[in-house]
Amino acid sequence: MDVATLLGLVAGFGVILGAIAIGGSPLMFFNISSVVIVIGGTIAATLIKFPLSHLLGAFKVALKALRANSEEPAKLIEKSLELAQIARRSGVLALEQTPVANEFLRKGVLLAIDGHPAAFVRRTLSQDINLAIERHETGQNIFRAIGDSAPAMGMIGTLIGLVQMLSNMDDPRAIGPAMAVALLTTLYGAVIANAFALPIADKLAYRSMEERINKAIILETISGIQEGLNPRVMETVLMTYLPGSKRIDDATEQAA
Repeated sequence: MDVATLLGLVAGFGVILGAIAIGGSPLMFFNISSVVIVIGGTIAATLIKFPLSHLLGAFKVALKALRANSEEPAKLIEKSLELAQIARRSGVLALEQTPVANEFLRKGVLLAIDGHPAAFVRRTLSQDINLAIERHETGQNIFRAIGDSAPAMGMIGTLIGLVQMLSNMDDPRAIGPAMAVALLTTLYGAVIANAFALPIADKLAYRSMEERINKAIILETISGIQEGLNPRVMETVLMTYLPGSKRIDDATEQAA
């Protein structure tokens, strides 16, 4: 579980709900018409932009924002160098007996063991990376669309409430409910966009970047193994994927 994402969501909604509770009765901030306009309108607008299957799948993708952090690139490089040393010492077929936890790395190792040409393996793994990035971008785009549509629907609800209020100025009892719709729809839209949809989209983008780096490391590893690259040379290549300070720390640990 990614504690930062969970803590951010809980803290964000907690602050909002706390402010509502302190200011008076929470029931003042609930209006069924506002809920229908914002949530229903946001879903409708998003369905126009994306297929239903993509919309439903986006919420599964959102769980990636709450899962544990991706595998550390440094640890992945360490495992990659271990595999490279085994392949150089005992041959590629010796990797068949080596346990590999990372699914994408295991896929690349199996392709290499099967004796496929390096160009074919690289093309296959690259295609896998590109398709994964496309799926991630679709999830991000859906949550960004929700973040765009919710405030817009809130504004539409505000206009509806103002029209209702202005058309019933002679009836004081109708002014209150109409004003509630006008204000609460704006509030609901802003909360959905800024406390949920847009932060989730940004976290998914960050997760996608992490996965892209890890898969690029694996791609270089498999290519290096098939080319018979010296593990020391491969280490130099793979270390370029780490931040400068991290490279220094790793080099210091290995020297020790």
